[in-house]
Amino acid sequence: MAQHTNALTGPNETFEAPLQEVITISTDLFTQAQVFVESMFRTWNLYQILIALAVFAMAHLLRAILGPRIRAWMGSRENWPKWRMRILVVVHQRLRAIFFVSLIWFVVFAMREVTWPSRSYLLSVIGTLALAWLLIVFATRLIKSPALRRFVRYGAWTWATLQILGLLDVAERLLDSIGFTIGEIRFSLLLLVQGLVILGGLIALARFFTTTTASRIKANEDISPSMQVLIVKGVQIAFYGAAFFVGVRALGIDLTGLAVLSGAIGVGLGFGLQKVVSNLVSGVIILLDKSIKPGDVISLGDTFGWINSLGARYVSVVTRDGREYLIPNEDLITGQVVNWSHSNEFVRLDIFFGTAYHDDPHAVRKIAIEAAQGVDRVLKTRPTVCHIVGFGDSSVDYILRFWIRDPTGGLTNIRGNVYLALWDAFKEHGISIPFPQREVKLLESERVNVKMGD
Repeated sequence: MAQHTNALTGPNETFEAPLQEVITISTDLFTQAQVFVESMFRTWNLYQILIALAVFAMAHLLRAILGPRIRAWMGSRENWPKWRMRILVVVHQRLRAIFFVSLIWFVVFAMREVTWPSRSYLLSVIGTLALAWLLIVFATRLIKSPALRRFVRYGAWTWATLQILGLLDVAERLLDSIGFTIGEIRFSLLLLVQGLVILGGLIALARFFTTTTASRIKANEDISPSMQVLIVKGVQIAFYGAAFFVGVRALGIDLTGLAVLSGAIGVGLGFGLQKVVSNLVSGVIILLDKSIKPGDVISLGDTFGWINSLGARYVSVVTRDGREYLIPNEDLITGQVVNWSHSNEFVRLDIFFGTAYHDDPHAVRKIAIEAAQGVDRVLKTRPTVCHIVGFGDSSVDYILRFWIRDPTGGLTNIRGNVYLALWDAFKEHGISIPFPQREVKLLESERVNVKMGD
C-alpha cells in the first residue's frame, strides 16, 4: 500500500516543484518592485525624477523650436542622395529623444562633478534606458516589415531594460520555470523566446544572403533566365534549411526526433499532397529543360501572354488586358504549350485581304509590301512577302506575311496597324477593296403576284 501511495504522489510532486518555483520567483520580483517603489519616495530620488521631467520638457521645447527650422533646411537640399535624405528624416522624427538623451547625460556628468555619484544614479539609469531605446529605434529601421520591426524593437528594448535594471537573470528563471517536459526535452517560455530570437536572427541573415546572391545571379547575363531561377531557388533552400537546422541545434533539440515527423510527412505526401509534389517536380523539370523562361510569350488554351515569373508551384502569365494567370506547372508539362519565343524572339504574322479583279496584282503585291514595312515594329531585316492565295467570287485573295520580334507588345494592335496602312496605300493608288454584291431579278409572274398582294 505504501508503494502504491508513492506511485500516486510521485507525479504530484513533480508537478508541484515547478509551480513552487514560479511562486518563489514571483515573490522575489514583487519584493524587488516594492523596494524600488519605496526608494522612489526618498528625497534625492524625487529630485532626480523632477530633474528628468524638466529635461524632458526642455527637450520637447527644443523639438518645437528647432524642428520646423531643420525641416525647412532639409527641404532646401533636394539635390542630396535619397539615402542621406532618409537618414535626415529618421533623425528629424526622433529629435525629442535625441535632445532628451543629450541633455540628461549632460546633467548626469555635471552632477557627478559637483555632488556624490549616488545622487545622479537614477538619472544615469533613465539616460541609459533612453539611449538604448534610441539606438534600438535607429537599428530596427533597417527592417522593412512594419510588424516585424515593431516586434523586434519592443523585444530588444525589453531585453535591454531587464539587463540595465539587473533583472535579466530573474526573468530567465521565471520563464524557464513555466513549461513542461516531453521525454528528454523540456519546453518552456524561455526556450520559446530563445527560439524566436535565434531562429528569427538566422532566418533574417539567410534572407539577406539569399537576396544579395539572387541580385548578383540575375545581373549575370551569361546565365540563362531559367537557370537563374533554378539557382536562386536552390540557394534559398540551402540557406533557409541551414538556418533552421542550426537554430534547432542551438536550442538543444535533438534532430533525430524529426525522423518520426518526416515519416508522417511522407505518408501525407503519398495521400493528400500528390498534386503539390507533382507541381514541385514539374517546376524543377521546367527549369532544367529550359522549355520556358521568364519573358517568353506563350499560349495555353485560351490564355495568351508572357511569363512574368516561375514559381515552385505555378507559372505567372500576364496577358495584354492586365490579367495574371497562375498556371500549375503540371499543366505546362502534360499539356500542349505554344512558346512564341522559345528559340528566338522572331514571330511571323499573317493577314488576309482582297482586291478587285481590274487591279494589277503585281502592283497590289508591291504596294502591300511597302505599306507593311512602313509600320513600326515590322522588321525590315526579315523580308515581308505577299502572295495570291486564290480567286474569290468577287475579289483576288492575298496573304501578307511580316515579322516582328516583340510579341509582348501585342499581336492584335500590330495587325490593325498593318491593315490601316494597307487602307491608306490602296486609297492613294486607287486600288479598290470589293465586297460581295447581289442582283435580284423578278420574273413577270412574280411581279403580278406582288402587285396583287399589294
